[in-house]
Amino acid sequence: MLIYIKLLLTALLWGGTFIAGRVVAVDVGPFSAAFFRFLIASIFLVLFTYRIEGKLPLPGKRQMIPVFLLGMTGVFSYNVFFFKGLKLINAGRAAIIIAGNPIFITLFSAYFFKEKLNLIKGVGIIISVIGAVIVISKGSLSEIVNGGIGRGEIFIFCCVLSWVAYSLIGKAVMNGLSPLASVTYSSVIGTVLLFFPAFFEGMFNDYSSYTNMAWLSIFYLGFFGTVIGFVWYYEGIKEIGAMRASLFINFVPICAVVLAFFILNEPITLSLLIGTVLVCSGVYLTNKRVIPDRVKSTV
Repeated sequence: MLIYIKLLLTALLWGGTFIAGRVVAVDVGPFSAAFFRFLIASIFLVLFTYRIEGKLPLPGKRQMIPVFLLGMTGVFSYNVFFFKGLKLINAGRAAIIIAGNPIFITLFSAYFFKEKLNLIKGVGIIISVIGAVIVISKGSLSEIVNGGIGRGEIFIFCCVLSWVAYSLIGKAVMNGLSPLASVTYSSVIGTVLLFFPAFFEGMFNDYSSYTNMAWLSIFYLGFFGTVIGFVWYYEGIKEIGAMRASLFINFVPICAVVLAFFILNEPITLSLLIGTVLVCSGVYLTNKRVIPDRVKSTV
């Protein structure tokens, strides 16, 4: 029972990252925000890795480049686009767009790793894409046709592409490293890569002017949104399996939309509501496990 509570709280924490990110993006540059977030995350991830695994496993020679690319895609580019996007569009809309991650991961996995797509997954992909289009276009398809999509939506969609690359590269890294160690290394590498653009962005000149709310939000993103969220999700995978644990990700955009409504006073429009339902339904179908007939007959 406890693990299900942790997984629900993980979805809530991850939903909250969009609200915290929106707050941070107002006053803090995207490179500086990402750097401070993962500086905090890296410190705690190293400590958690030592505590859970008893050591920090070293990647092999063949894993060095993939691990570097994990930091480049899942930490560096993802978070720069994340904060740039949240500076321009509402947290709820950004959450629904990013909720399409599993759909694109499924498509690219089928192409690169020859993973099979069945009818249910195909229907799920179509439903999610329709939902994402409704959210991005605010319910008016003419917005897309007439080029009405703004830079904010484009930045957030780049987040999706960054995460897809991170996930596909992770398939290769996971062969020799645990998920926790992989995330720790990617976080540390991403932090180092973010330092230089953050420095030239004026991080050391501006940090003293950040509001208390901005610092609190950065800490939330680094500790609760990254470290605690991942550790609890990792525990869920170990106890109930990856498939069942991944279903809780469907609650992330819902939590984000609800939190944005209560905390940021962002309106829940009809297009956002319909898009949320469609995206979450599509993601569920895409990750639904089809039980073979011979297995069903024994139940």
